[in-house]
Amino acid sequence: MQAIQILDLQFLGKSDTIAAFLLETTVGPVLFETGPYSTWQSLTTALHEHGYQPADIQHVFLTHIHLDHAGAAWAFAQQGATIYVHPFGQRHLHNPEKLWNSAKMIYQDKMEYLWGDMQGIPLEQLHTVAHGEQIRLGDTTITAWHTPGHAIHHIAWQIGDSLICGDVAGVRIDGGIAIPPCPPPDIHIEDWQASLALIRSLAIKTLYLTHYGAFTDVAAHLNTLEQRLLDRAAWMKPYFDQQANPKEITPLFQQYVLDELIANGIRDTKTQEQYENANPSWMSVAGLLRYWQKKQADRKN
Repeated sequence: MQAIQILDLQFLGKSDTIAAFLLETTVGPVLFETGPYSTWQSLTTALHEHGYQPADIQHVFLTHIHLDHAGAAWAFAQQGATIYVHPFGQRHLHNPEKLWNSAKMIYQDKMEYLWGDMQGIPLEQLHTVAHGEQIRLGDTTITAWHTPGHAIHHIAWQIGDSLICGDVAGVRIDGGIAIPPCPPPDIHIEDWQASLALIRSLAIKTLYLTHYGAFTDVAAHLNTLEQRLLDRAAWMKPYFDQQANPKEITPLFQQYVLDELIANGIRDTKTQEQYENANPSWMSVAGLLRYWQKKQADRKN
């Protein structure tokens, strides 16, 4: 089994925040995740350290289309790569205007600083992948598992007993605690739980997290992540019921997340900042409120 190499993209000039993953096969190198285009130079440098140029990458597998995972996919496509993506993500990578504008509503004038640029990818270079589909590249078989919950267009990629998880297995920095990233608009607790149950059924030995690294305590990791997901939803429910102002909820939730980190031994500000850069806690307020709003609408229907 080939080793999966973790490429540190040095997001916002800091380590252990966003990763891409390199896998060498008999038909050449394969990349999982690209990070945002703002980290293109760091990604290029990391590839050089393994003896490759970006043009050597002809197969790019994305877990989902959020900019911190897929924002630089177009740059590989321009050099001939095939981009493997969930069917729900294809049109947004072909024409990223809606995706970009949606992110701009959140990040406003920080878009270029955070994410760089994003351009469209020709449809013929976007390979949509079905749930359970196996892709054979030389001596390597890659299996796609649709894993919604964090995003409806989410795929976890299995190679042997390893799983490249994207965000479905959460955020975990420097061996700390696993926490669920809950940005709008697709958070769905029950779907996420079903995705975690699927992962448990795969006999995975190593989880590769885009935020950040490789972890082998699979059962404990998934169990604690699921409990924190449920805890966050439960924490938000009373504020939703009270129709509280999100601007008032946000600092309370940020403090909740910080207290959780501290209670679990993460007291240094550097690691706390890495968690926040990888998973801005303020974004989860909108995501969790949106989840309860959809639950309420479903009950009425």
